[in-house]
Amino acid sequence: MTVNPKPIIYFNNAATSWPKPPEVLEAVSQSLSLPVFGSGRTTGMQGEDSITLARERLSAFLGAEPPEHIVFTHNATDSLNILISGFLAGNKDGCHVLTTALDHNSVLRPLHEYEQQHRIRLNIIPFTECRVRPESVEAAIRPDTRLMVMTHGSNVLGSVQDIKTIGDILHDHGIYFVVDGAQTAGHIPIGLKDLPVDAFVFTGHKGLLGIPGTGGFYVRNPEAITPVRFGGTGTDSFSLLHPRGMPERFEIGTHNVPGLAALAAGVNFIEEKGIASIVKKAEEQTAFLIRELKEEANIMIYNEHPDLPIVAFNIRGLDNDDVGFMLARGYNIVARTGLHCAPLVHKAIDGGEGCVRLSLSWCTTDEECRIAANAIRRIAKNANSSLGQA
Repeated sequence: MTVNPKPIIYFNNAATSWPKPPEVLEAVSQSLSLPVFGSGRTTGMQGEDSITLARERLSAFLGAEPPEHIVFTHNATDSLNILISGFLAGNKDGCHVLTTALDHNSVLRPLHEYEQQHRIRLNIIPFTECRVRPESVEAAIRPDTRLMVMTHGSNVLGSVQDIKTIGDILHDHGIYFVVDGAQTAGHIPIGLKDLPVDAFVFTGHKGLLGIPGTGGFYVRNPEAITPVRFGGTGTDSFSLLHPRGMPERFEIGTHNVPGLAALAAGVNFIEEKGIASIVKKAEEQTAFLIRELKEEANIMIYNEHPDLPIVAFNIRGLDNDDVGFMLARGYNIVARTGLHCAPLVHKAIDGGEGCVRLSLSWCTTDEECRIAANAIRRIAKNANSSLGQA
């Protein structure tokens, strides 16, 4: 067995953050070492109620009250499916729905499926200079518009959208607003009590530093979303109808208890570091990478001023997959290449060819940024020399 002596340099945190803080790993281990404990469901006090703890931590962290309106699911994609399907289930006659060209397939695919089934009429709003303009949203509204689903932060361009202004416009027209916060939760401050958002989706394994298999959403008015999944909840068990109270209205079966223990620990870690410190470090490291990459004329950076720690680029004369291969084999750098599950973004910025993405987390070091920048510049210089010889 061949072992690579170089340490892993990880720049794929927008997909899944790594490494996890020791506190998160310890929370998983401790959860697995004890029997599952659920208040009102099991006897004994041998374990911690990780489900309630995680719910309370997320509620406070996101500014989402009451805690019972935090719903746990498998991930952000699962949450979006529940919210979109549940909203449309309550609108039997179909309706006009808005989304954006910045969005991930977690949003685009459910909506296109429903459009193909003739259950909705869909408009996709374009972006300009990495952002969806509020005036473009207002211009797209029709008398039958009932729902808008959009990303908070682009997983390719790292741009954060003005959901406050967009939400105010939508609510003036009585339109339900679902925001996909998969890329923003844990990276920037989010105060949902002050935002005109009807539902906000999060995932546990990215900026919140938890492990895969956890996520959820906050819903302001649960009655606006019809339940679409049913089963055991451990409550009101004599009834053969699913409970309509929160959070059981949307939660079914056994929770991922070790995952929720990790999620609570991840939120604790972020709060101990301070979101302001996390933002400052991310801004400095991202700015360094962009400044270094701009030194090579044949490196194309698609957003030189991202709000999130995401740098998307291509090197002229090289396929993005080849650049990723060279980073992995030559420098043990883990990046992401391709379309990043956001095909409409790439159609707009690179003709659908895809790009290389570097994405950082709190655990990314300055030295790792320096090594990555030098490696990419070296690859670009070699590509430029080859092009010159050709």
